[in-house]
Amino acid sequence: MSELSALTAQFVQSVAANGTEIYNEFSLQHEFGIFLRAALPKYKVQFEHNVESFGLSKQNFTKRELDIAVFAGDKTDLKYAIELKYPRNGQYPEQMFSFCKDVAFAEQLKAAGFSSAGLLIFADARPFYAGSAGGIYGFFRAGRPITGRIEKPTEPKNDHVEIKGSYVVSWAPVSASTQYAFVEVKNAG
Repeated sequence: MSELSALTAQFVQSVAANGTEIYNEFSLQHEFGIFLRAALPKYKVQFEHNVESFGLSKQNFTKRELDIAVFAGDKTDLKYAIELKYPRNGQYPEQMFSFCKDVAFAEQLKAAGFSSAGLLIFADARPFYAGSAGGIYGFFRAGRPITGRIEKPTEPKNDHVEIKGSYVVSWAPVSASTQYAFVEVKNAG
C-alpha cells in the first residue's frame, strides 16, 4: 500500500469512527487537508491550487486547479495531487463523467511530476454506487475498469475524456448510509 493510500485509509477511518464529520465536498476537502497537514508537517497542503503555480502550462491539462496539492515549500518536491468528489444533488451520470475527467487530470499531474495522484469519492446516495450497470454506470456500479475513451453520457454529448491507465472503483462502507472509493494513479500512462 502506498503512503497516499495509507493516509487516505487513516482519514476514512477517522470519518467512520465519527472523529471527523463530512457532509459535502467542501467539508471533505478541508477536513482531508487538515488531516494531511497534521500527518505531513514538512509539506505545504493547499486547496484549489492552479497548475500554473507549479510552472505547468494549463493548456496541457483537462482541468486547471487541484482540489488538494501537497508539496515542498520550494516546489522541488511535488508530493501529492488529490481530487475529491462528494456528489449530493443527483445528476449521477454527470458526476460520474466528472470523476472520469478527474482520473485523466490525475494522470496528467502524475506525468507532470507529482509523486502520486489520486481521487477520493464519498457517496451517500445509493444510486451512485448501486443499480443498473449499463453505460457509464458500469464504472461505478459493476467494477468495469475506467479506461480508454469515455464519452459524456448526457446532453450536449460533445465531450469525452481519454484515460491512459485502467482503474477500478471499489466501494467500501464508511457508515450505514455512506460509501467511499479511492483510486490512485499508478503510472503516468
